[in-house]
Amino acid sequence: MKKLIHALVLALVLSVMMAGVSVADTIKIGVQAPLTGKYASEGQDMKNIVDILAEKLNAAGGVNGKKVQIVAEDDAFDPKTAALAAQRLTTGGVVAVIGTYGSSITEAAQGIYDEAGVIQVTTGSTMVRLTEKGMKYFFRTCPRDDAQGAAAAKIIQEFGSKRIAILHDNSSYSKGLAEETKALLDPSTIVFYDALTPGEQDYTAILTKVKGSDPDLLFFPGYYNEAGLLLRQKMEMKWDVPMLGGDATNNADLVKIAGPEAAKGFMFVGPPGVNDLDDPATKEFLATYQAKHKAMPASIWSVFAGDAFNVIVEAIKQTGSTDADKIADYFRTGLKDFPSLTGTISFDEKGDRAGKFYRLSKVNEKGEFILQ
Repeated sequence: MKKLIHALVLALVLSVMMAGVSVADTIKIGVQAPLTGKYASEGQDMKNIVDILAEKLNAAGGVNGKKVQIVAEDDAFDPKTAALAAQRLTTGGVVAVIGTYGSSITEAAQGIYDEAGVIQVTTGSTMVRLTEKGMKYFFRTCPRDDAQGAAAAKIIQEFGSKRIAILHDNSSYSKGLAEETKALLDPSTIVFYDALTPGEQDYTAILTKVKGSDPDLLFFPGYYNEAGLLLRQKMEMKWDVPMLGGDATNNADLVKIAGPEAAKGFMFVGPPGVNDLDDPATKEFLATYQAKHKAMPASIWSVFAGDAFNVIVEAIKQTGSTDADKIADYFRTGLKDFPSLTGTISFDEKGDRAGKFYRLSKVNEKGEFILQ
């Protein structure tokens, strides 16, 4: 009996030791994303992309001899839930966090990561002030709203619009982009400026109000859910004023919500879409994604999550460390034109991705997003 007990104790000790070795040989990378809620498709795509990249990396031996473990937390596109998700990830031993989607959601979590000394690389949060706070560990692979506002204003001016209606949704992102764009336009050309209430199903009242201002262009810097409804209900009103959106309308679900007929002719300012990514390595990756999930990622924002994973791994590889200070310093001074899924990546001193991304796309009769 004593031999049996000794054997069991030894087995338990070895098991604990092996578990310790396993933990020591694993690098945890967090993904904070809206895995539930109205933007769950964005979050699921983010996680799916990061999972594929992690599986591929681990199959090739990992990074610096260690496997990567992805730890995902759902923020449900809600600021309070985002703060809780950030607390769980920072106490869970992650060395860096990818995400999230939505500026106000990111803002609710970024201070928690920064105070804990955890690298955060957000992927779908374009609000200017996120990188104006001087946080050492905060970066983003997506562009920001002042660059988008400048691009939107330039496009509106090129249209020759003389009567412009701007309708936002009062979110940090939407109102911020509306303000950035408005500031660059001739004030005498703004005939309407107001907000709708996001999440509603009937926008005919606000559309009727906008129509009363007789604009020759409706600019809606909001999300694709509301944009799809506006397009459909605008068509039902038999009002054919051209409509321009911002980068949060860069999602294939916009066409599903609006319907192809209503979506036809809709334009948006944004980074290139998923179908515009023509680098051979990226196309190969997207083919792997499509084979596994039977669909392409719905938007570019989830592909930015793949970029975030790639630069984090590259920083760990090049610094030989998971130390947040070393990674942050490498991002600012060592990472130059790193080739990734959406193009080359460098960060400036503030943590913003360098380079220009915003271009005009238009929905064709098939519901496809076509770069102009």
